[in-house]
Amino acid sequence: MMASFIPGFLLSLSLILAIGAQNAFVLRQGLRREHVFWVCLTCAVADALLIGAGVAGFGALAQAVPWFETAMRYGGAAFLLVYGARAAMSAWRGGATMQLSGHNATSLRRTLLTLLAITFLNPHVYLDTLVLVGSVSAQYPDRAAFAVGAMLASFVFFFALGYGARLVQPVFAKPVSWRILDALIAFVMWAIAGALLFG
Repeated sequence: MMASFIPGFLLSLSLILAIGAQNAFVLRQGLRREHVFWVCLTCAVADALLIGAGVAGFGALAQAVPWFETAMRYGGAAFLLVYGARAAMSAWRGGATMQLSGHNATSLRRTLLTLLAITFLNPHVYLDTLVLVGSVSAQYPDRAAFAVGAMLASFVFFFALGYGARLVQPVFAKPVSWRILDALIAFVMWAIAGALLFG
């Protein structure tokens, strides 16, 4: 069991560690202390569902439906361009400061809808979970243990990122730090969008 569990955990963790739109969103929510638990849980559950689907053999979806990858690529790029523009405008305007949860907080519904869009409009999430994790899992004798390991990595990472963001909270007591973070988020969003469109 462990011979399949550990590779699943490590593969999933290595895929999630790359800085992306979802991670940037979780970090920002953690710094703002807004709906951190629900944001982390939503990310982890979404990953777990996709990993489960990939290991169960749904990685063939991209081959069965030829237009799926193209539609997800352009739809995801459009969303990331718009979200990046919003982050860039926030960086340009400045004035953001550390706000505790409940003070001018974004509603939970709006936060989760934005997060779900960031998650499911990103074609890389399907390539990483459905295709890559699904195909690699076929090489291990206990695919269920591999899937559990991969799913656990998502839970560990997202909760560590969301709640660990508080450790750097003193840095973000200054408005200039928020401007830098928003500028970095915009850059990451646009870089991913550019890779989707031209990569």
